[in-house]
Amino acid sequence: MTIRHLKIFIAVAEQGGMRRASEVLYISQPSISQAIMELEKHYNVRLFERLSKKLYITEDGKHLLSYAKHLVKSFDDLESMMLERGRNKKIYIGASVSVGTCLLDDILENLAKEDSNIEVFVTINNTSKIEELILNNELDIALVEGEVESADIIQKSVCEDEVVAVVGKRNKLYNFESITYDKLQGEDYISREDGSNDRNQLEQLLLNKGVVLNKKWTCTNTEAIKNTVIRGNGIALLSKMIVKEEVEKGLLKILSLRNIKIKREIKLIYHKNKYISETINKFIDVCINEK
Repeated sequence: MTIRHLKIFIAVAEQGGMRRASEVLYISQPSISQAIMELEKHYNVRLFERLSKKLYITEDGKHLLSYAKHLVKSFDDLESMMLERGRNKKIYIGASVSVGTCLLDDILENLAKEDSNIEVFVTINNTSKIEELILNNELDIALVEGEVESADIIQKSVCEDEVVAVVGKRNKLYNFESITYDKLQGEDYISREDGSNDRNQLEQLLLNKGVVLNKKWTCTNTEAIKNTVIRGNGIALLSKMIVKEEVEKGLLKILSLRNIKIKREIKLIYHKNKYISETINKFIDVCINEK
């Protein structure tokens, strides 16, 4: 039994016959007759009786008719609502802090050029939190750097970035062109939060080499970290993209660490079971074209 069966049944009941129902629905009379027989077989009842060449609805038919009208109306309302939602294009995008600060503006601007009707909702957080939101279906897709852990996540490479150590002019290390990693031993360190790939990768590498930094304070806001380092209050381990402007102005300096270089991919991530809508596909295409 389908909605089509119920619509045919309602038309026959309201039109008082199969011929007129056929004309209203633009369906052949044999098809109308077949649908009614299938309904009667499905419910094991007679829905109509033919007396003196006229069709009469039975008591069972009247009972079904009241429910059928309600079901068809609910289905039509559902169709209208879902089609309207389809026209209102929405996408829930996640981004890690570095990506959200440096890349997302250009990507969203290009997405709007592709389709100005897309409504975008953005969540910016560290990579670990963004991965969690993807797994919980709270985001459609995300753009992050560093590693994700779940095997349920699809990853597509977009571009490459580097984690660097930076200092301000007031820091004694500012005048060095390059240093060995042991020069960082005991240096005051302004840290990103737990879950940040900027922090985790280089911090762990230094720790593996026996270099322990003096963690002065921890902050989720990269702008606050940069401003603190600019004032000479320690070093920071940040995305090269995120410090580009300050380095060009001479406010920050990238410390070239001999024999240490951490490159990491910036990638699109989404759940392996996620339905990739036309809107999500457009976002993917724009990101890939940013390479």
